[in-house]
Amino acid sequence: MWYEVDFAKLYLNWLPTFLRQPLWAILFRALAAPLVGLHGDWLLFRSVNLYKLAHNGQVPFFEKALNDSLDPSDRRIRIIDGSRFGRLYIYTKGEQKPLHLGTAYLRPASDFADTGVDFVVLVPTKVADEQMPLLQSLIEFYKIASKRYKIETI
Repeated sequence: MWYEVDFAKLYLNWLPTFLRQPLWAILFRALAAPLVGLHGDWLLFRSVNLYKLAHNGQVPFFEKALNDSLDPSDRRIRIIDGSRFGRLYIYTKGEQKPLHLGTAYLRPASDFADTGVDFVVLVPTKVADEQMPLLQSLIEFYKIASKRYKIETI
Protein backbone atom coordinates (compact mmCIF):
# COMPACT_ATOMS: atom_id res chain seq x y z
CA MET A 1 0.00 0.00 0.00
CA TRP A 2 0.98 3.61 -0.24
CA TYR A 3 1.82 3.87 3.46
CA GLU A 4 4.22 0.92 3.52
CA VAL A 5 7.57 2.51 2.85
CA ASP A 6 10.92 0.73 3.09
CA PHE A 7 13.21 3.59 4.01
CA ALA A 8 16.31 1.37 3.78
CA LYS A 9 15.76 1.00 0.04
CA LEU A 10 14.32 4.45 -0.51
CA TYR A 11 17.26 6.49 0.74
CA LEU A 12 19.73 4.27 -1.16
CA ASN A 13 17.74 4.72 -4.37
CA TRP A 14 17.75 8.49 -3.93
CA LEU A 15 21.52 8.62 -3.47
CA PRO A 16 23.49 9.42 -6.60
CA THR A 17 25.39 6.39 -7.87
CA PHE A 18 28.80 7.78 -6.94
CA LEU A 19 27.69 8.09 -3.26
CA ARG A 20 26.40 4.51 -2.95
CA GLN A 21 29.29 3.29 -0.88
CA PRO A 22 29.06 1.65 2.58
CA LEU A 23 30.26 4.71 4.50
CA TRP A 24 27.77 7.05 2.83
CA ALA A 25 24.98 4.47 3.21
CA ILE A 26 25.60 4.31 6.97
CA LEU A 27 25.60 8.11 7.19
CA PHE A 28 22.34 8.49 5.31
CA ARG A 29 20.75 5.64 7.28
CA ALA A 30 21.59 7.54 10.47
CA LEU A 31 20.09 10.71 9.00
CA ALA A 32 16.89 8.84 8.07
CA ALA A 33 16.49 7.21 11.52
CA PRO A 34 14.17 9.95 12.91
CA LEU A 35 11.97 9.61 9.84
CA VAL A 36 11.83 5.82 10.28
CA GLY A 37 10.80 6.26 13.93
CA LEU A 38 8.15 8.80 13.00
CA HIS A 39 6.80 6.46 10.35
CA GLY A 40 6.60 3.61 12.89
CA ASP A 41 4.66 5.84 15.30
CA TRP A 42 2.29 6.83 12.50
CA LEU A 43 1.68 3.16 11.56
CA LEU A 44 0.84 2.36 15.19
CA PHE A 45 -1.49 5.38 15.43
CA ARG A 46 -3.16 4.29 12.17
CA SER A 47 -3.76 0.74 13.38
CA VAL A 48 -5.26 1.97 16.67
CA ASN A 49 -7.63 4.30 14.82
CA LEU A 50 -8.66 1.57 12.37
CA TYR A 51 -9.48 -0.66 15.35
CA LYS A 52 -11.60 2.09 16.91
CA LEU A 53 -13.43 2.62 13.62
CA ALA A 54 -14.15 -1.11 13.30
CA HIS A 55 -16.06 -1.16 16.61
CA ASN A 56 -19.17 0.75 17.59
CA GLY A 57 -22.01 0.78 20.10
CA GLN A 58 -23.66 -2.42 18.87
CA VAL A 59 -23.55 -5.02 21.62
CA PRO A 60 -21.34 -7.68 19.93
CA PHE A 61 -18.75 -5.12 18.81
CA PHE A 62 -18.99 -3.29 22.13
CA GLU A 63 -18.35 -6.51 24.09
CA LYS A 64 -15.47 -7.44 21.79
CA ALA A 65 -13.78 -4.06 22.27
CA LEU A 66 -14.13 -4.25 26.07
CA ASN A 67 -12.91 -7.86 26.22
CA ASP A 68 -9.98 -7.18 23.89
CA SER A 69 -8.81 -4.32 26.07
CA LEU A 70 -9.56 -5.54 29.59
CA ASP A 71 -10.04 -9.31 29.66
CA PRO A 72 -8.39 -10.79 26.54
CA SER A 73 -7.81 -14.32 27.83
CA ASP A 74 -11.09 -15.19 29.62
CA ARG A 75 -13.46 -12.76 27.81
CA ARG A 76 -15.91 -12.57 30.72
CA ILE A 77 -17.25 -9.04 30.19
CA ARG A 78 -20.92 -9.09 29.12
CA ILE A 79 -23.52 -6.48 28.30
CA ILE A 80 -27.17 -7.09 29.18
CA ASP A 81 -30.31 -4.98 28.95
CA GLY A 82 -31.05 -2.69 31.86
CA SER A 83 -33.56 -3.86 34.43
CA ARG A 84 -37.05 -2.55 33.87
CA PHE A 85 -38.99 -3.26 37.05
CA GLY A 86 -42.38 -1.71 37.69
CA ARG A 87 -42.77 0.42 40.77
CA LEU A 88 -44.74 -0.90 43.73
CA TYR A 89 -46.93 1.62 45.51
CA ILE A 90 -48.43 1.50 48.98
CA TYR A 91 -51.87 3.07 49.15
CA THR A 92 -53.67 4.68 52.05
CA LYS A 93 -57.15 3.60 53.24
CA GLY A 94 -58.64 6.73 51.74
CA GLU A 95 -57.58 5.71 48.24
CA GLN A 96 -59.55 2.47 48.57
CA LYS A 97 -56.85 0.37 46.88
CA PRO A 98 -55.60 -3.03 48.03
CA LEU A 99 -53.14 -2.94 50.90
CA HIS A 100 -51.65 -6.39 50.31
CA LEU A 101 -48.08 -6.03 49.04
CA GLY A 102 -47.15 -9.63 48.37
CA THR A 103 -43.43 -10.18 48.02
CA ALA A 104 -41.62 -6.88 47.62
CA TYR A 105 -37.92 -6.39 46.94
CA LEU A 106 -35.92 -3.30 47.68
CA ARG A 107 -34.16 -2.10 44.54
CA PRO A 108 -32.03 0.94 43.74
CA ALA A 109 -33.73 3.74 41.80
CA SER A 110 -31.67 2.91 38.70
CA ASP A 111 -33.45 -0.45 38.34
CA PHE A 112 -36.91 0.93 37.64
CA ALA A 113 -38.54 1.49 34.28
CA ASP A 114 -37.91 4.79 32.50
CA THR A 115 -35.76 6.15 35.31
CA GLY A 116 -32.93 3.66 35.29
CA VAL A 117 -30.22 2.48 32.95
CA ASP A 118 -30.41 1.28 29.37
CA PHE A 119 -27.76 -1.42 29.70
CA VAL A 120 -25.66 -3.11 32.37
CA VAL A 121 -22.01 -4.03 31.91
CA LEU A 122 -21.13 -7.21 33.84
CA VAL A 123 -17.44 -7.15 34.72
CA PRO A 124 -15.32 -9.58 36.78
CA THR A 125 -14.39 -8.18 40.19
CA LYS A 126 -10.65 -8.34 39.50
CA VAL A 127 -10.98 -6.31 36.30
CA ALA A 128 -13.28 -3.78 37.95
CA ASP A 129 -10.92 -3.27 40.88
CA GLU A 130 -7.76 -2.92 38.81
CA GLN A 131 -8.94 -1.11 35.68
CA MET A 132 -12.08 0.86 36.51
CA PRO A 133 -10.97 4.19 34.96
CA LEU A 134 -10.03 2.48 31.70
CA LEU A 135 -13.32 0.55 31.72
CA GLN A 136 -15.35 3.73 32.19
CA SER A 137 -13.48 5.58 29.47
CA LEU A 138 -13.97 2.73 26.99
CA ILE A 139 -17.68 2.54 27.78
CA GLU A 140 -18.02 6.30 27.34
CA PHE A 141 -16.15 6.12 24.03
CA TYR A 142 -18.17 3.30 22.45
CA LYS A 143 -21.66 3.80 23.88
CA ILE A 144 -24.38 5.68 22.06
CA ALA A 145 -24.69 9.23 23.38
CA SER A 146 -28.19 9.00 24.86
CA LYS A 147 -27.74 5.64 26.60
CA ARG A 148 -27.22 5.27 30.35
CA TYR A 149 -25.31 2.40 31.87
CA LYS A 150 -24.39 0.74 35.13
CA ILE A 151 -21.35 -1.37 35.91
CA GLU A 152 -21.91 -4.49 38.02
CA THR A 153 -19.28 -6.94 39.19
CA ILE A 154 -19.70 -10.69 38.83
